[in-house]
Amino acid sequence: MKCPSCHSTELRKNGRRYNKQCFQCKHCGRQFVDERTPVGYHPEVKKLCIKMYLNGMGFRGIERVTGIHHTTIIHWVKEVGIQVIEESEDGNESPNFAQLDELQTFVGKKSQKIWVWTALNSFKSGILDFRVGDRSGKTFQLLWSRVEKWSSLAYMTDGYAVYPNFIPPEKHKVVKKTRMTRVEGENTRLRHYLARLHRSTLCYSKSLEMLEHSVRLLIYYLRFRDVPTFA
Repeated sequence: MKCPSCHSTELRKNGRRYNKQCFQCKHCGRQFVDERTPVGYHPEVKKLCIKMYLNGMGFRGIERVTGIHHTTIIHWVKEVGIQVIEESEDGNESPNFAQLDELQTFVGKKSQKIWVWTALNSFKSGILDFRVGDRSGKTFQLLWSRVEKWSSLAYMTDGYAVYPNFIPPEKHKVVKKTRMTRVEGENTRLRHYLARLHRSTLCYSKSLEMLEHSVRLLIYYLRFRDVPTFA
């Protein structure tokens, strides 16, 4: 064993602290313990908490089970949410037939309604892109600016008035809800897995940023059945 300051091997024992042996260097007088305790939580503990969150538990529920403060878990969700932004922005595929829809939730209070606009392949599971905001064309335009690059043969919607303002009429297919089972099913999965999206819940989003991180991270989790590794 060497002194961490001067690297001398001439040491003497200097009592115990927290059940660990303390030493003092005879040359420089530096005091230290023989084994330092790592600071912070193990990455696997972080991943477990994130997976609990993505499987329907609220932050305070995870805190009651694990003893880890809910604000710490919120920080971890934001951390890994930022990690998957670049990958999600790159896009995954360009489907020939796409479905578009919007899911209603709220931020801060139930009178402040917010919508999650989703876009996906009509014949494959998984949400390909999304945007969060109000139900106006301003928000949908943010999603459409990316979706139109798919150059799909057809875009199926439920006929909401905003869609015809952006989707070319020859490609816009208005269909009944019974033919929108793919996108409706994916929206239902979002509600099922995220406590903040449950229709009757005490969990709710306090900011658009947190809602976006949560949805983005859940989409990643449902695709890979895992969460990003903590740096």
